[in-house]
Amino acid sequence: MPDFSNDYVTRVLGDPREVDAPAWNALLALAGGSPFMRHEYLAALHDSGSATRDAGWTPQFVTLWREGELHAACPLYLKSHSYGEYVFDWAWANAYEQHGVRYYPKGLTAVPFTPVPGPRLLARDADARSALVRAVLDLCRKKKLSSWHLLFGDEEDIAACSGAGLMLRHTVQFHWINSAPTPGTGVSALPPEGAGSALGRPGGETASYADFDAFLASLTQEKRKKIRQERRKVAEAGVTFRHALGAEITTSDWDFFYRCYERTYLEHGNPPYLTRDFFRRMAAQMPENWLLFVAERRGRPIACSLIGVGDGAAYGRYWGALERVDCLHFEACYYQPIAWCIANGIARFEGGAQGEHKMARALMPVKTTSAHWLAHPAFADAVERFLQREGRGIEGYLEHLEARSPFRQE
Repeated sequence: MPDFSNDYVTRVLGDPREVDAPAWNALLALAGGSPFMRHEYLAALHDSGSATRDAGWTPQFVTLWREGELHAACPLYLKSHSYGEYVFDWAWANAYEQHGVRYYPKGLTAVPFTPVPGPRLLARDADARSALVRAVLDLCRKKKLSSWHLLFGDEEDIAACSGAGLMLRHTVQFHWINSAPTPGTGVSALPPEGAGSALGRPGGETASYADFDAFLASLTQEKRKKIRQERRKVAEAGVTFRHALGAEITTSDWDFFYRCYERTYLEHGNPPYLTRDFFRRMAAQMPENWLLFVAERRGRPIACSLIGVGDGAAYGRYWGALERVDCLHFEACYYQPIAWCIANGIARFEGGAQGEHKMARALMPVKTTSAHWLAHPAFADAVERFLQREGRGIEGYLEHLEARSPFRQE
């Protein structure tokens, strides 16, 4: 049988708009259709002035073609810093600098400002995916980049990268799974393949929660009581919620959301990553992928949370408030989305990067994986030893978290 694994034409495109959008999205559909890897989402990041060359994001999208058809593609950015990534390599950059070695620019395959696990290497099959990894590595060597980093990849991505010799690094996120344990057996449902694996819960064969009370009933008395207390504080403060999905989100809703979003960043001393124009493009091009919860008091909005939706999941993304109300953040960012997921049969709610406090709200730890290649042999060897130690620490951390499960033991 002939070997076509290297029979591709590689084209490197310096602007997402140069990528054939239907062909890109068709490859994405094969991998599961994450909304944050859609061509519209990536293009909007650039066209809106959010992820730009001036801001340190230089696009070099790698595409593989055969007989005029797109067989594989991935985003690649030449980065002059490590902001907006959520897998932190600042210590690696500092080590390079201390030894007089250049770390930036580096190569990055990720979705800017979006730590959502999912496919990064879009391909028709495993051979095309492996060829794409080789093409990216060849480009990194040709440009004499210090390194290449693929962040929050799915299982197929990680397998292709591992097969090419890249080092793997694990981090932890917290996801809520819409599956009530059935008493008397011993296994709990896991997220869909490629979304990571939640730690097991007591119980066994699973079914979606019937309602929010059924979800609460699966928790320990302590956690159940805490959630009810937090929700009661918000209600007693006179706060009510409404939600809008897709085209139901009005322009004034988007404007209010951006006021809250921008204020949250400024309160922490930084301008927001995303511009108002980015969200205008989302409203126009991907409205079906957004769900907005608005908190109101005495007839006027005071806070909101914006949730991504798609591929059978909901994704906690952005939040902000104009007034302080005790426990309002938990209600807007966890309890309202969880209740909506239950009512609409959504399989999981991903809470985003970090946040051990999310376990008290029944978002369970999930191991996510990135892959790394470093050109400098000595630094690559040192980082590999570090990752081995860090990996053992992550496994211990997960065991520690598992022992603190908020779910009832049968």
